[in-house]
Amino acid sequence: MTPRPNILWVVTTQWRAQACGFAGDPNARTPALDGFARESVRFAQAVTPHPFGPFARAAMLTGIASPENGIRDYYDPLPAGTPTIAGELGANGYATAFFGKWHLSRRDPAAPLVGEAHALAPVPEESRGGFGFWEGFESGFLLNNPWLHGTRLERPQRFEGYQSDVLCRRAADWVGGRAGPWFCVVSLEAPHPPYEAPAAGVAPRDPRDIVLAANVPRGGEVETRARRELAGYYAHIEATDRAIGRLLQVPELRSAGTAVVFTSVHGDMHGAHGLFRKGWPHEESIRVPLLVRPPTGRTPGVTAELASLLDLPRLARTWAGLAPAEPAASVQRIGMPSVVRLPHQCDRVWGGVRTARRKLAVNADGTPWLYFDLEADPLERENLASDPARSSEIEDFSRQLA
Repeated sequence: MTPRPNILWVVTTQWRAQACGFAGDPNARTPALDGFARESVRFAQAVTPHPFGPFARAAMLTGIASPENGIRDYYDPLPAGTPTIAGELGANGYATAFFGKWHLSRRDPAAPLVGEAHALAPVPEESRGGFGFWEGFESGFLLNNPWLHGTRLERPQRFEGYQSDVLCRRAADWVGGRAGPWFCVVSLEAPHPPYEAPAAGVAPRDPRDIVLAANVPRGGEVETRARRELAGYYAHIEATDRAIGRLLQVPELRSAGTAVVFTSVHGDMHGAHGLFRKGWPHEESIRVPLLVRPPTGRTPGVTAELASLLDLPRLARTWAGLAPAEPAASVQRIGMPSVVRLPHQCDRVWGGVRTARRKLAVNADGTPWLYFDLEADPLERENLASDPARSSEIEDFSRQLA
């Protein structure tokens, strides 16, 4: 009988698909992930189902979209006892572990988002998604000197160093020498803001040297802010790439019997279309990097297959021998079930359908909001939602969404 493979997910936050060296971004210095991409299947059309943290994390762990998975509002906790891939694998003989940012427990909406209030918020055992070993924090966006608590830390303890380094090192300690099968998730906040936070000695680029996409308006405050934020953003990408590279050198992760996934829960607009942050239906917000090095049976390379974070539990089940492989989906469902009332985020509830060629986003009442021909207009500069010549296409997409 073939041994069941170990499975590692490395999940980042706000790392958009375009922001990788292997994706051709001239700003991104990602030598570790570039090397990993050469060993992996790169899903060039991967998306998050919900371009906002808690909604996406719940979908990724359950394989069920929000709000059906229990997360409708930004502050909703994942209901205790919700079935997750960790619980399923654990019930079938896998040791399971989680390290890092959780963002699925109860937290105080009145507390500051950035700082120790949410970083110190306790995540009780029944709220840890079925992981047998859990060591992390609720949120807080402390990219340096994180607080951790969990299975072997009764009370929150502060760890000196860059958050990505700390978490990857502690995950490496758990993985190293461990008999399989095991399932481990390493959840990193970087490259989420605050972008000006120190990045493990990586100096921010000169904002004037940042290469901007053509859909970022020039000559005003949007350009100035985009350059300033991206200078820090790419420093955190470089620092986190280095931390991930060290983790991937653990001998157990070089083994052919280990499946490794790298992705992000969502992207960031960074000035595209004059917008910032996430929640928006645009490619900068919904597209995520997805590198998959399966345990066996697939040649490395780039694929145009449609993929979503919703597919990750299904892949894990297949690798663990708990379910047969399934064909790739013909469409990707995307959306936001509520408005997150934080600065610069998307201003409405919306649903959508995307393929590699077209994308439709509709308002809460079903009326078309955005429709893009991604083949002809990959930077989404022409909204065709009101174009009579596209009405039949839009109707077809609307039916798929319904």
